[in-house]
Amino acid sequence: MSAPGLEAYIESVRGEFEARLEEWVGIPTISAFPNRRGDIDRGAAAAVEYLKSLGARADIMPTEGNPVVVGKFLSDPAHPTVTVYNHLDVQPADEPEWDTEPFVMRNDSGTYIGRGTTDDKGPALTALMAARYAHDTAIPLNVHIIWELEEEIGSPSFESFVAKNVEGLSTDSVVISDTIWVSRSRPAIPCGLRGLLSILVSLETGTKDVHSGLTGGGARNPLAEICALMARCHDASTGRVRIDGFYDDVVAATDSEIEGFVASGFSASLFKQAHELKLIRSTDTADLVRRIWTEPTFEVHGILGGYTGPGVKTAIPPRAQAKISMRLVPGQSPLKIFEIVRTFIEKENPDVKVELDSTLAPFLGPDTGPYADAAIDAMETAFGTTPALVREGGSIGAVVTMEHHLQAPIVFLGLSLPEHGYHAPNENFDWQQASGGIRMFVRYFENVAGIKGREA
Repeated sequence: MSAPGLEAYIESVRGEFEARLEEWVGIPTISAFPNRRGDIDRGAAAAVEYLKSLGARADIMPTEGNPVVVGKFLSDPAHPTVTVYNHLDVQPADEPEWDTEPFVMRNDSGTYIGRGTTDDKGPALTALMAARYAHDTAIPLNVHIIWELEEEIGSPSFESFVAKNVEGLSTDSVVISDTIWVSRSRPAIPCGLRGLLSILVSLETGTKDVHSGLTGGGARNPLAEICALMARCHDASTGRVRIDGFYDDVVAATDSEIEGFVASGFSASLFKQAHELKLIRSTDTADLVRRIWTEPTFEVHGILGGYTGPGVKTAIPPRAQAKISMRLVPGQSPLKIFEIVRTFIEKENPDVKVELDSTLAPFLGPDTGPYADAAIDAMETAFGTTPALVREGGSIGAVVTMEHHLQAPIVFLGLSLPEHGYHAPNENFDWQQASGGIRMFVRYFENVAGIKGREA
């Protein structure tokens, strides 16, 4: 049953939601590009201005890097507090496949196309609309809003920010709105996220390009050696990592967990279609969900070096570098895995340099308890379908940080769909998800308002 006046409220804010999303998409808050710092600051200022206009207390909180926006809808210190986390930074949008200008939102009859619409400005605004309703209708709850502006680059400044502001960020629970459903017809609540380890592997064998006719056979080729090294690290056809000790601490998913993931409605064919993949490693649904939700990976994202222009330049390059990441699962320590990988690589090729780029621990949260129950009920009430309890293969750095410092239970209430195109050209969001999301968050706030004290 909807809260009194909720449906009328949802319809009344549609135009405001769309206008604000259009404004925010128009601010290219690309955290990966240092020259976009002005846009980052402009995005933070726009967010604070809007929060204040809705009656929230709001501040731009400085960090060693990009700022964090904190808003608070306060009712009474005796009431429970829930914190809603989203991020307002976005991925670059330089892919040629965009059909429209990525930072000029197009509204196609309730489908909103533009960078940041689904990841994560649309879900952030959705949760905010619900928080305003909760405040204006006196639901006995304090709602804190945390909007980060470095999530897309691994949240390098977020931990120090939270550690320095723990008292002001104190909360009874945290809800994350930055995850993806199984499909439009099957909502999903993740109970776990993979962690991340990224490294740079470099080899330098000279100071300049040298002629392959004059030096070939004698000169070492760093590109070829880097490729051979990657092949020794993992089997590219199966994805299996060949490094001794890599899997030692993995907490394997149980058969019942895998059965639950399959029962969620996940489909290998829909997965392939949604991500526009021509070939995948497995078409068996159980095997595929195990691979993408519960097992670690080793991925080569790019190899730099040598000639890449037209034709063939018969030169041996002086240096090469591979950019690599590993998704980690519960039980695995990023720093321990780094040492295992570095030791293996340096033993295979002592001339290679291995650098640590970033780390993030995996997360495994509760699937039972009052806050999990509140989230399940909220999603089912809003969308009419019991959500599947799944895991996600991606990583959210802020989750591990908040779990450690805020000591509060964390649940996920995402709204994005596979076809919305996280990090992809023609990223989009839609009013069907946004309107349902407002209902969902209002119901969640009502549920949390009835939970007394800090319960796990």
